[in-house]
Amino acid sequence: MSAPGKFRFVAVAALSVAALGLAPGTAAGAAACGALFDDFHYSSHTDGLLAQHGWEVRSGAGGPGVGGARWAPEGITFPTSDGDKVLQLASATDGTPRGTTQTEIMQSDRRFFEGTYAARIRFSDAPASGPDGDRINQTFFTISPLRYDNDPIYSELDFSEYLPNGGWGGAGPVNFQTSWHTYTPDPWYAENKSDSQRRSVDGWHFVAATVSDGHIRYYIDGALVADHDRGGPFDVYPRQAMSLNVNQWFIDLTQHSGGTSTYLEQVDWVYYAKNEVLTPQAAVDRAAAHRSSGVRFADDLGGC
Repeated sequence: MSAPGKFRFVAVAALSVAALGLAPGTAAGAAACGALFDDFHYSSHTDGLLAQHGWEVRSGAGGPGVGGARWAPEGITFPTSDGDKVLQLASATDGTPRGTTQTEIMQSDRRFFEGTYAARIRFSDAPASGPDGDRINQTFFTISPLRYDNDPIYSELDFSEYLPNGGWGGAGPVNFQTSWHTYTPDPWYAENKSDSQRRSVDGWHFVAATVSDGHIRYYIDGALVADHDRGGPFDVYPRQAMSLNVNQWFIDLTQHSGGTSTYLEQVDWVYYAKNEVLTPQAAVDRAAAHRSSGVRFADDLGGC
């Protein structure tokens, strides 16, 4: 796999701001309210700076994923890739729940709502070791708690859910963008809007989204791939602030073929501008400006 340059915007050089369907401005008329940027320069999952910077590494039990699997903090590491540190999530399975580890890291304080989200993410079509074929889900998303079945203010935005080997009754590779109204876990019932790209996104990609004026617009490498609004049977526009999350988990273990397989998802950086609508290119440029200035972490979201 060959990665694009750190900040080379690969898909929209010929597109104007108007063609992308948005322009720089504020979300829903609210005042811009700071930004979060992280370049993931940490030593390990036990680095005290993670908590100081608002990150929580998951270790508790529960969904999503395989029942009985373990959420493994040690699967969160910060290796060097292309000369720069990245966040890496390593999830593994031997085909049994007890032998399965999943990984998640989150900005657990729920202060993410309208504005612009962007990240540079490396998705993987094949495991780093072991046989291929497992139904793995590599993600970047925001979410609020589901207080009870069909919670009317439940909010979730899946900027990318990449299934290289398929799942949920379909074949892979496929990348989903899903905006949620609500759901019931058992028996399963969901109200959402979803789009997908049925192609490989193996390697490094810029993932972005804007949340403003009743629209959630999703972008991959600058190309608009989904626009979810309040129309239709389900209002999927978020109704409350959410946490910001990255995780990698197994949908099921039915396709495992023996031995232990380890899958990797990497994040080079993440950026969020609160209450501010940016083009994907502008978000990438802001991240680049931080890095060129030697800024590894910045957070001035404030209390608004």
